[in-house]
Amino acid sequence: MSAANDKTGSRLSGAGAGAGKARWYWSRLRAMSGTEVVHRATRFVGTGLERLGLLGARKVPDPDLSQESHPFIRPPLDFGARPYCAAADKIVDGRFDIFGLKDVYLGLPPNWNQDPSTGTDAPLSFGKSLNYRDPELVGDIKYLWEPNRHQHLTTLAQAYRLSGERKYIDALSVHLSSWFDQCPHPLGPNWTSSLELGLRLISWSIVWQLLDGLDSPLFEGEKGEGLRNRWLTSIYQHCAFIRGHTSRYSSANNHLIGELTGLFVGAVTWPFWEASAGWRDYAGSELEREALQQNAPDGVNREQSTYCHHYVLDFLLIAAEAGKAGGYKFSSEYWRRIEAMLDFLASVMDVAGNVAAIGDSDDGQVFQLSQEEDFCPYRAQLAMGAVLFSRGDLRQKAGRLDDRTIWLLGEPAVKAFAKLPTNRGALPPCRAFPEGGYYILGTDFETPDEIRLIVDAGPLGYLSIAAHGHADALAYTLSVAGEPFLIDPGTYAYHTLPRWRNYFRGTAAHNTLTIDGRDQSVPFSSFMWSSKADVECEVFESGDEVDRFVGVHHGYERLGDPVLHTREIMFRKRRRDFEIIDTLRCDGVHTVDLYNHFAEDCEVSLEGEDRVIARKRGIALRLRIDTVAEAKLLRGDSEAPAGWVSPELGVKRPITTLRWRVQIGGTTRITTNISLETAARSIAGGPTDHTATQKGYS
Repeated sequence: MSAANDKTGSRLSGAGAGAGKARWYWSRLRAMSGTEVVHRATRFVGTGLERLGLLGARKVPDPDLSQESHPFIRPPLDFGARPYCAAADKIVDGRFDIFGLKDVYLGLPPNWNQDPSTGTDAPLSFGKSLNYRDPELVGDIKYLWEPNRHQHLTTLAQAYRLSGERKYIDALSVHLSSWFDQCPHPLGPNWTSSLELGLRLISWSIVWQLLDGLDSPLFEGEKGEGLRNRWLTSIYQHCAFIRGHTSRYSSANNHLIGELTGLFVGAVTWPFWEASAGWRDYAGSELEREALQQNAPDGVNREQSTYCHHYVLDFLLIAAEAGKAGGYKFSSEYWRRIEAMLDFLASVMDVAGNVAAIGDSDDGQVFQLSQEEDFCPYRAQLAMGAVLFSRGDLRQKAGRLDDRTIWLLGEPAVKAFAKLPTNRGALPPCRAFPEGGYYILGTDFETPDEIRLIVDAGPLGYLSIAAHGHADALAYTLSVAGEPFLIDPGTYAYHTLPRWRNYFRGTAAHNTLTIDGRDQSVPFSSFMWSSKADVECEVFESGDEVDRFVGVHHGYERLGDPVLHTREIMFRKRRRDFEIIDTLRCDGVHTVDLYNHFAEDCEVSLEGEDRVIARKRGIALRLRIDTVAEAKLLRGDSEAPAGWVSPELGVKRPITTLRWRVQIGGTTRITTNISLETAARSIAGGPTDHTATQKGYS
């Protein structure tokens, strides 16, 4: 089901909408420092002056096309064209995949200001004053913005590069020209968010490079020269817009990194104006500072989201490659932080390449270069890291060299990757990330017998609004032999559908417990919280026989009768079982619900009120609770809601969720035992080395 087809609780109306808007502004104000309030007031005045044409509007200077551009994309010499042409042909026909919407027709040319999920046309008013959060005004802005990132244009450019067919050039011309016609600077929904402009600049840079820059066949003849001039004008306007409208203070999360990356890439790709060098130096310096600030030294992105981690890592990687080409040198600290982020990613990825969907995931991409059916963005990052840092362990974890890395790094990457040594299991993953708050318990890592449990004892999210965190303190995920068993169900909704937005980021959607049906942290709006649970790890020990974690969170101390939740997890390696001890310190009576969410392909059944078994591909997971409890299996329940997974934005599917309900009076200890039974087998789909048969190479 797409977000477009499920409008339950999607918006307020009338007086309720007005009161809700006032509460939102008050809560947002409380999340700001005094300095930020002054900054935003100044920016508000500046935006008003821009709208009146009294500030910011200036003639775009003529470009000096004698300046040397600095390409960093290295197109492969010998590559299979078929998948790229097939994907490009859909685009030529006006058909797109946008999150949960598949093969949707956007028109020829597309209507760039329409939300394809609802059909809502956004007004062409002054962009910085347009309320893109209002679904009555713009629909679901995520769906509107996605095709405007122009990542599909890179597919058209790749198809032309590989096939030489003119229809792809013609389609590029139509899409660019129609966008300039429909989205004049600075009007409409595509001139509201600097992040969107940054992502568009990255796409345009890749297209520009793939088509040989100023020598592009796009620019042939009088019509082509006109397109070139309009494109360069818009590029300048994009760069100037970002430079004047970066996200700051409590909003300075991955958006700021994306904005700076777009500006940096733009300045390197098009050094045609006097301002270009200043843009490059400003963006590079700020990007380095944010890379070190937003990502902890242990490699964890501070947004507490594995997908945001991937997203930010891609920004930092493509900026680093652009910097190499443009003569800008990022510091050794910047590169070490990238490597630490790769190490964290390798540590939380199981032996079959699965990464738990911790925190928000909006399925956005920084750039799109692969058309492989089995493309994995996480493995692609590890493959790129293996080449950049000469790391054989990352090569082993990546499994093979993907198409995206070859487009980015060129043929030398193929040879470098092939020369790296591999030895599965030789380097165990890092087990503790104390600044990020993640801890890994298990055994036999990187082998067919692997058991990997990840427990979350990190903060809710980044900065005061914690925009992309979930209320998942002390939750865990469990993978056995490369098979996800106990999962984080994902995100599903973002700017709309608040009821579902709150469910998927709520405590009941994670493998932890609730008190009296409440969340540990209390959501206020789609990207803000009114109460945040503090959490900490008290003990983490790993030995030959036992791994042990102890953590505590204070989210329920806000209740009338405060409750302190301590969770201890012990993994006994020979017995291959986990003991999870939840201690609830309180005085009064409470209802405790303990949740476990099983992967889609698990067969789950009750064996009485205190036992549950889950089976999957020769593996049995047995769960037992040591107290009187009411056991219930929930599946696809839209009323509660409960029993759902969201594999991609706008899509939700039923899963089986186990809920044990326990009534307690005063301090109580509840123990859950999870034991494993596995059949000897190899892992289907586990990492293999395909280097020798990489597509397009022999």
